[in-house]
Amino acid sequence: MEAGTIPPEAVETATGERRARFHGQWASVAPGWSANAEYVDALAAPITERLLELSAPRPGEHVLELACGAGGLGMAAAERVAPDGHAVLSDIAAEMTAIAAARARARGLANVSTRVLDLDRIDRPGDEYDVVLCREGIMFALDPVGAARGIARVLRPGGRVALSVWGPRERNPWLGLVFDAVAAQTGRPTPPPGGQCPFALGDSERLAGLLAGAGLCGVEVTELPITVRDSSFDEWWARRSALAGPLAQLLASLPADAVDALRARAREAVRPYETGGGALAFPALTLIASGRRA
Repeated sequence: MEAGTIPPEAVETATGERRARFHGQWASVAPGWSANAEYVDALAAPITERLLELSAPRPGEHVLELACGAGGLGMAAAERVAPDGHAVLSDIAAEMTAIAAARARARGLANVSTRVLDLDRIDRPGDEYDVVLCREGIMFALDPVGAARGIARVLRPGGRVALSVWGPRERNPWLGLVFDAVAAQTGRPTPPPGGQCPFALGDSERLAGLLAGAGLCGVEVTELPITVRDSSFDEWWARRSALAGPLAQLLASLPADAVDALRARAREAVRPYETGGGALAFPALTLIASGRRA
């Protein structure tokens, strides 16, 4: 073995450890996703509408939602493919799929099932789904290129994919300000370079190249501005802490006085977005990508 060459088994071990940490991050915030499921669906309603418009699920078709979280997008798709179609809601964390399954039962959706799937390793047969959906998930993939190839592989010929990711950090102050405050408090870049990041695919050309490089046709990427609203700073802070897996884990690792100081920094940073009565309204930008298998 040449000097400096990393053995394949070492690479696999390191990747496995990263996947385990990633799973742990999202499993730890599953209670927050359960408690805020309706808020997330309302916030993402314009995104959901656009993704369904582009992917056009039809009655009788089979749909796969990746990184489903509380499952709002997949359930909306299930309603469109009923009664004979089926939607699979999947996530890397079984704790998330359990939430999605409970919500689907409560809604009376008999054509929904759940499955634990890793975006980086979509362990399903090829040519299985008519539609693949992913709302704010693929930017957390350890291997986005491999994830895009996996999506293309499981689509049937003529199948459609529609996914969304957050745009550039500077266009999403509702979350970027939290990271800025953490970085200022700790003196470390946040998120750290090379780690999973909500803004990792916030470049339209890169996102389009990802899907086109996977062999998908008719790839388009468009911008969709939305507004993130919270009734108070406390609500905004609590929700960001409860929903963002990597952020929640980082905050949990800090001593109480550091968290208090960080919170004070964030409180000052959000003042430009106050709308009266303490409510907050942040501009936000998501990128919507779509394509199809030939």
